[in-house]
Amino acid sequence: MASSAASLFDAGTIADRWIADYCASGSADDVLCARTKGDAAWTAVFEELAALAGDNLETARERAHRQAEDIGTGFRIAGEGEERPWPLSPIPLLIAEAEWHGIAAGVAQRAEVMEAVLADIYGEGKLVADGHVPAAVVTGSPFFLRPLTNLVPPGGYHLQAVAFDLCRGPDGSWRVLSDQLRAPAGAGYALENRLAMGQTLDGLQGRLNIARHAPFFAAFREGLAARCRRAEPRIALLTPGRLNPSYAEQAHLARYLGWLLVEGADLAVLDDLLYVRTIAGLKRVDALWRRLDPRLLDPLALDSHSTIGVPGLVDAMVAGNVVIANAPGAGLIEAPAFSAFLPRLAELLTGEGLKLPNIATWWCGQDGARIHVEANLDSLLIAPAFGVAPLGLPGGAPVLGASLTGEARAALLADLTRRPQDYVGQEVVHLSTMPVVAEDRLAARPFTLRVFAARGADGNWEVLPGGFARIGEHADARAAVMGEGMWSADVCVHGPEPVEPVSLLPSGDSTQLRRNPGTLPSRVADNLFWLGRYLERGEAQLGVIRALLGNSISADTGAALAADTVRRLSDILVASNAAAAPSGLKRADLTQLARTALEDMDGWSSVAAINGQARRIGEVSRDRLAADMVRLLDAPFPARGGLLEKAGSLQRRYSALAGLAAEHMGRTDAWRFHDMGRRIERAVQTLRFLRAFGRIDATSDDLGTLLDLADSQISYRQRYLTGIARVPVLDLITLDPGNPRGIAYQVAAISGHLNKLPVLSDDGLAEPQQEQARELAAILVTAHATRIDDMLLGGLELRLGLLSDAIARRYFLQGAEPLRAAGLVLA
Repeated sequence: MASSAASLFDAGTIADRWIADYCASGSADDVLCARTKGDAAWTAVFEELAALAGDNLETARERAHRQAEDIGTGFRIAGEGEERPWPLSPIPLLIAEAEWHGIAAGVAQRAEVMEAVLADIYGEGKLVADGHVPAAVVTGSPFFLRPLTNLVPPGGYHLQAVAFDLCRGPDGSWRVLSDQLRAPAGAGYALENRLAMGQTLDGLQGRLNIARHAPFFAAFREGLAARCRRAEPRIALLTPGRLNPSYAEQAHLARYLGWLLVEGADLAVLDDLLYVRTIAGLKRVDALWRRLDPRLLDPLALDSHSTIGVPGLVDAMVAGNVVIANAPGAGLIEAPAFSAFLPRLAELLTGEGLKLPNIATWWCGQDGARIHVEANLDSLLIAPAFGVAPLGLPGGAPVLGASLTGEARAALLADLTRRPQDYVGQEVVHLSTMPVVAEDRLAARPFTLRVFAARGADGNWEVLPGGFARIGEHADARAAVMGEGMWSADVCVHGPEPVEPVSLLPSGDSTQLRRNPGTLPSRVADNLFWLGRYLERGEAQLGVIRALLGNSISADTGAALAADTVRRLSDILVASNAAAAPSGLKRADLTQLARTALEDMDGWSSVAAINGQARRIGEVSRDRLAADMVRLLDAPFPARGGLLEKAGSLQRRYSALAGLAAEHMGRTDAWRFHDMGRRIERAVQTLRFLRAFGRIDATSDDLGTLLDLADSQISYRQRYLTGIARVPVLDLITLDPGNPRGIAYQVAAISGHLNKLPVLSDDGLAEPQQEQARELAAILVTAHATRIDDMLLGGLELRLGLLSDAIARRYFLQGAEPLRAAGLVLA
């Protein structure tokens, strides 16, 4: 009896029960329920889940989500400001190795057919001239870039990386739903899913011999490098920026592949060569993996309204000096209209049909196809032919013809008659289902599969084994984007033979040692510098708020501050635009002032607003910051408790961020800029406190508050056993080089950083920013505490502002910076 009871909780018993219960009500075309007899792969998945979570599937789901969050995976819905956590299912999609070979062969063939079509369209144009492709499908597409005709892309290929969305039919066959060629996204999500699942179901790799992702990414990296002219090329991933829906994925990929993550403003073209703006001058870039709309790449050659492109980039490409993957204009044949002609083009160009057929598509620009679509409207999906919303489909999304009634149906039919070339009709596919965890049980949900291929060094296609599955709520061919109520899943290709543990990185013994962390783009230095400034600014303002509320760290200052001291605290908050001037100094007035300065986002420079600025910088710097630092920056503003409790919570967060920067950031140039930002802002804020509370008529309350705000109470009391006196306080905070919170210490640290940053000449002379830092240090070294007055303090604050400007001019290389400045181009 005891043995029987124990078996109820055995992982194998639980797994068998889960599968039996699921398939008892599931359909025959579900990937789990349709498995062949004796297939133990799915059983292994559920045994691992049961070993992880016992009989509680919800625990497994939460574990998978937590692993995805730890990696930093996120995505953004178009139009939304905030990222969402990546919705990872704990149950992977399994595909047997034999079945995958057929899919991979179809993917490689489809990519090669598309390459041949693009080469002809942008080259000889025989396919259009001979009537195999209607001219309107080419010239009528917004993705056809006429300036790039008769151009052979550097490296010889239009396509370097592609993605296809596949669906599995009731009979187990796979077909292509859509093609992704302009800026194929998702390979990073596939990688992140695998990393998260490897942590969640760590025993599955060994049990199922799952094919690894690293060889694909290695082939992609080597393939793009092989297309470049230089033996050791510099490659960058060109991103539209942090508001792009897949920015988190792009940052993760750039870090994984060892490529620079750049935006258009980071790049410049000079003499038909592409450069990235770095703190050490302009550095040559040989290849770009672009995730930017190709029409926005170059405002001189393409869309003149683009503000995120690189002027002259197309010229550099035409000159053969930069490889762009994929080549601008490649997105032409990802338009649904092209799917109507691809089967015939495959026969024409390769002599065989598509191994992975696409769903049946009719381009309404041809009379026969339009008549067929109109006659079968209720059984077809109606979609834009070129991805741009026509008048009859104002939302731009595909719709089921049967769902259109009344005015919407009439409007579609009228525009279909007026501009038939803007529409395609597609068959409505029935998607297979797979299991997901919903409310602590298994539920069947429809899925699509995104697969990826990239050219290797030999020019042949390498297909990522698996990709990632997107799982929707409804069995609908339109399940194409991540959104509400949807999941993603890892896709595991498994086989009978053990898989070699391949890593993207070479073995430790063969790795070439280096201690140079690599190129630091000017934009990254700029961001890290201002991240430091915002964090220090927020912490300084928080200190004023805490002092205002009576939360002094000194045990001897009494229960309340004098009215003049309170007024000066209030004035500091008002002068920093953190809140409006209070009507009086009553407790209620001060509480409202503190509340606004702490958490009001309505036009005030509150702590919450400053934190928002830091968070936005963190979002665009996640390829340079530790995951713990990004999580702290992303943490929501405290919502519970009173003002002092919220302030205390924020203070602990600031301290954690400072500790991570001080103890965990490598002493690289990136860290130097972050630390310089902190030092400059700390010095500026401390000087403002000195001018407010270190006056000649300063009271003991003033001086005690000053020591609190400068975080120097303990240092002062260890040094001076008598009461608080003005001159010793000023000396400690302003001139003492041993006080890590004092002005002299900050200036010395800034000067030290500047002396170790790259210079543009080898004449040994100081650059302007170095000279200014040395002048500041000299003033402090020669000053005496008895002669510190408002004029001296004001002059120091002015000089710090000028020093900050000099650092920005030298290192951040804003758009107006002359590209031909002496010493700027270092290659």
